[in-house]
Amino acid sequence: MWRRRGILAVLALPAAARAERLRPVDADGAEGVALVAALRAGGHVLFFRHADTRGEPCDRSFRVGDRGGQRNISPEGRVQSARIGARMATLGIPVETPVLAGPVYRARDTAEHAFGTAQVTVTDSLLADDFSGARLDWVLAEHRRLFSAPVAAGVNRVLVGHRTPAIMVAGDAVAGRAFPEGGALVIRPRGGNGFAVLGIVEFAPLAGGGFHGC
Repeated sequence: MWRRRGILAVLALPAAARAERLRPVDADGAEGVALVAALRAGGHVLFFRHADTRGEPCDRSFRVGDRGGQRNISPEGRVQSARIGARMATLGIPVETPVLAGPVYRARDTAEHAFGTAQVTVTDSLLADDFSGARLDWVLAEHRRLFSAPVAAGVNRVLVGHRTPAIMVAGDAVAGRAFPEGGALVIRPRGGNGFAVLGIVEFAPLAGGGFHGC
């Protein structure tokens, strides 16, 4: 039900929001240089989609505390998460703490493996759409707030969540296969004027990875 609602929400966006679809770029590649440079200066938002889940069972219970009923990150996803944190540190990208992560395990596990459990705060603001129930509108408003609120120079707000709420808030530019597992939206917050997605970056891409079959 929520997936269908998400599609309708995207279709209802103004034409400006239905922009040309972005393409993820490798942080180590030529096209990632400008994004990494912007992040080194701080003042941006990095919204990560959880790490790799290929081969893991699909969600069954849609209950936040039920790990066994959720699609969890794969063994490759745990390694990918750790590589994300290490690569960001090597690139000199400053991270505001705490890192915020959704409570569905694949999001919080990604954040904790990447940045350390002590540096992560779990928040319902970054719930997956299918777990949100009647609170979906609030969850989407929270995504908009976290994408738009100013960030201090010298640090970047890091969020770890899910693809569909990002599509519902940011529009068609991040839909389809634009936003792979383990990828991150690089966002310029504009306060009362919303936000702009500058690009999609991968710090630890997996060959053949990026999308599950659920």
